[in-house]
Amino acid sequence: MMSTTTRQHCPECDGRLRNARAETVCSECGLVVSEGELDRGPEWRSFANDETNPERCGAPLTRSRHDRGLSTEIGRSTRLKGRKRRQVARMRKQHNRARISSKRERNQVYGFTEIRRLTGQLELPETVRDRACVLFESAQEADLLQGRCIEGFAAAAVYAVCRTASVSRTLDEIVAVASADDAELKVAYGALNRELELPTGPIDPTEYLARFASKLDVPIDVERAARQLATDAHESGLVTGRNPSGVAAACLYTAAREANYDLTQAAAADVAGVSAVTIRNTFQDLRS
Repeated sequence: MMSTTTRQHCPECDGRLRNARAETVCSECGLVVSEGELDRGPEWRSFANDETNPERCGAPLTRSRHDRGLSTEIGRSTRLKGRKRRQVARMRKQHNRARISSKRERNQVYGFTEIRRLTGQLELPETVRDRACVLFESAQEADLLQGRCIEGFAAAAVYAVCRTASVSRTLDEIVAVASADDAELKVAYGALNRELELPTGPIDPTEYLARFASKLDVPIDVERAARQLATDAHESGLVTGRNPSGVAAACLYTAAREANYDLTQAAAADVAGVSAVTIRNTFQDLRS
């Protein structure tokens, strides 16, 4: 937005500028320096009895809701008593029923709710949440949900987006907070990967290091050495065909051994969701 704070003098005659409604003009020669200024902020109400939020604009559109967040909701108030409160409760129930017009939308609402819950518990960013909802909707349009578990597809959508976006979340971490079990998630993920041809690839082991190091409470120098080990392992092709989370945990264990820091194979394996044998085998390959 052009103002006298950004430009003090006229570019033609060096005269003083002034703001006139939506235009910035020169008070000497009348040159219009800028026009058509838009206030892109929220519109405000000036009701005397409004004691809460005076904004008139609603929340932004979101892909994490079946109606993109456009529908309204009947709120709750403690000031309503007796008959009026029961009447508003009935109106709210009917309104919620009217918002969902088909079984397809009902499944979508259920799936999106599960995705929002999963991404919240896993502390994933909103971009992962929205992309998972879009992927779930694509699976629904491809008729992949018919006869399958909705919770499994919600969890599989979150896991698939983590894989495609290189977000370090293991399968066991998602299963631990999901409503679906391991078999249902794998069946749904296989259908998504097969039918929608997801651009999935192995996650770089370095993506796991910061989180694993925090859980294991290892010093920063151990984490730094483990990051170098993981980079060398990736360049030498040692990561190929291995679980990236297991490689990351093995790099932390190897760096801890070299720094004489007390870290057991069992603890490293537990944080990565792999077996101690995996840590031991990768450790031997890293030392060779």
